[in-house]
Amino acid sequence: MALRDDADRQIFRVAVPAFFALITEPLMLLADTAIIGHLGTPELGGLAAASVVLGTVIGLCVFLAYGSTASVARHHGAGDERAAYGLAISSLWLAVALGVVLGAVVAATSGTFARALSSSDRVAGFAQDYLLVSALAVPAMLLLLAATGALRGVLDLRTPLVATVVANIVNVVLNLVFVYGLDWSVRGAAAGTVLAQWLAAAWVVTVVVRRARPARASTRPRPGEILAAAREGVPLIVRTLTLRVAVVLAALVAAGLGDVQLAAHQVAASIVTFLAFALDAIAIAGQTLTGRALGAGDAAGTRAMTRRMIAWGIGTGVLAGVVVGGLAPWLPHLFTSDPAVRDALVPALLVVAVIQPLSGVVFVLDGVLIGAGDGAYLAIAGLVVLAVYAPLVLLVGWVDGGFTWLWVAYGGFMTARLVTLWSRQRGDTWMVLGATRSAD
Repeated sequence: MALRDDADRQIFRVAVPAFFALITEPLMLLADTAIIGHLGTPELGGLAAASVVLGTVIGLCVFLAYGSTASVARHHGAGDERAAYGLAISSLWLAVALGVVLGAVVAATSGTFARALSSSDRVAGFAQDYLLVSALAVPAMLLLLAATGALRGVLDLRTPLVATVVANIVNVVLNLVFVYGLDWSVRGAAAGTVLAQWLAAAWVVTVVVRRARPARASTRPRPGEILAAAREGVPLIVRTLTLRVAVVLAALVAAGLGDVQLAAHQVAASIVTFLAFALDAIAIAGQTLTGRALGAGDAAGTRAMTRRMIAWGIGTGVLAGVVVGGLAPWLPHLFTSDPAVRDALVPALLVVAVIQPLSGVVFVLDGVLIGAGDGAYLAIAGLVVLAVYAPLVLLVGWVDGGFTWLWVAYGGFMTARLVTLWSRQRGDTWMVLGATRSAD
């Protein structure tokens, strides 16, 4: 897309480094999927069940990144660096507290969730192994979310990019050594990812703390501000909870279809997650640039930027769809040696390809509204979308409609999200000007 005006240049400067930083996270999951997938179908099914649990826990805390980006960007746009970094530090303390508690919960409940989401006892055993080790990385993943969100808010996309790229390389090397060299199976893959996550988290947290000091922002815990950050995150938690319930429902239906379908679901879901993070680069631009524009009191600029980002979302979505559709016959070979799993994947990936242009617009609008601090509406919209999607996906399981129809139902989910987000952005209610949303 040509850089035709200043809006395009701003989007490009934020979206490109954000894209490379974002895709490194799902690349870790793709690496685990490819490495574990060639161990066997039960191991891949175990990773599928474990990924749903971990994805839900971390996904519910994504407000640490989204909320931090929006609030820091508003204060940064208003020229108040001390307040911006003060909020960043508070989000780090909140991430530590939540990470320790949630990591312990994941470890304690690993057996229960593994059995509930698995298609057989053998699959459940592998899922529990992965969860027990991965629980150690939960605090690191939450710290990485909070620190990355804060750095995006001050338009530093380079630090998260470099940290996550290095961590991804370390992850692949360690996983190969632990899984194939030391024969640690799925526990080895989890251990490699734990070490890589802590490396990335330590890197970005150090940068945030070092920058907070020159800005005269306190690095000590401030309970009032930490609790305020937690309260402001509640609407985004509700919004994310609706998304994770949709993911869990899909995994439960896939598990009910059998080991092959659950294994295929892990591959398809990993690819979709990768695509979502890639397309989310424009959404990150939406969060950052919308927050800065509203913080600076520029309503007209916010509207113009939104229109340009929608165009970018359509373009990148079409590109993603073409790539996935073209590679659909060959992609399954990267992740599994089981012909049955491969056969189940090809038509499902073609459905995923068709959905991508919708996804591009959905992620952009989601990012714009998050950047505007419109969490309350996003929470309500999420509940509406879940009410539409749940009957569709449960119907697939009830009538044993087959694995491909599970992803057709996902298309209905994305369509419902598009309708709710598009209707909101057409109005002006979400465009509250100033460093905070106190006008609400």
